[in-house]
Amino acid sequence: MRLYSTDHEWIEVDGEVGIVGITRHAAETLGEIVFLEIKPVGTGLVTGTTAAVVESVKAASDIYTPAAGEITDVNSSAVANPALLNSSPEAEGWLFKLRLSNAAELGDLMNEEKYEAFCAN
Repeated sequence: MRLYSTDHEWIEVDGEVGIVGITRHAAETLGEIVFLEIKPVGTGLVTGTTAAVVESVKAASDIYTPAAGEITDVNSSAVANPALLNSSPEAEGWLFKLRLSNAAELGDLMNEEKYEAFCAN
C-alpha cells in the first residue's frame, strides 16, 4: 500500500515497515538534485519532522517523514548519487526505511487518486 503526504513524500507500507521517498511531482518541482543527506539509522522521528535534506540547483528543501518511527535503513545509493531522486524518485530513489511506531497515523495520508487531485489544485 502506497500513501502520500501533502508535503509530497510517499510511504509504501509492508507490515510494520515503511519505505519513504519523494514523489515525482516533488522531484520535478525541485529540479536537478545535487545533494542528499538523510538522518542516520537508529534516529527516531515524529510525523512531520525533518528526516532528510535535499539540495537542487534551484534550492535546498527539507524532506519530512510522513509517519512516526525509527529509521532502520538508508538508501546509500541515493546518497552517493542524488540524481536517482530525479530519474527514479518512486523506485530506486527511495530515501529510508522506517519501523512504524503508530500505524494509525497512516489514515491521515492520501491514496494515489487523492494525491493526484491534490497536485492538480
